[in-house]
Amino acid sequence: MRTAFTDEQTIAAPPEAVWARLTDWKGAPSWMPGVESMRADGPPSVGSVLRFTARGKPRTSTVTALTPGRSLTLRSQVGGVTADYIYTVQPTDASGTTVRLEALVGTRGIMTLLAPVIRGAIAKEDGVQLTRLKAWIEAPDNRSATSRA
Repeated sequence: MRTAFTDEQTIAAPPEAVWARLTDWKGAPSWMPGVESMRADGPPSVGSVLRFTARGKPRTSTVTALTPGRSLTLRSQVGGVTADYIYTVQPTDASGTTVRLEALVGTRGIMTLLAPVIRGAIAKEDGVQLTRLKAWIEAPDNRSATSRA
């Protein structure tokens, strides 16, 4: 798999609050581009399946790695394309949190010919996730909720 993009944002909220929002699947449409709804088959654990609708189509992602409160890897597969979204959460010195996202994309079969285009499209579409997550968490109406988490 090759990197489609990497992003990092510092969010003005404690790590516990950021983790809670990151894994609040019902809230995913607030920050994941194209996602209309999302739900999990259970609590976050390796093997958990997330079911979501993106641009009117049903999709799934599977949790393939998890360190609660620290890191989460979601794998999505569509046709000959596999994408891993690796989220990491780390406290900063100033009571904030740094969140990092790395998207890795692998292709097989005929999709290999389109790999650079696919990675570019994923970077363009999903490269804004953390900017949107930050805005959602830091929104004035969310500050009281994030300070309590």
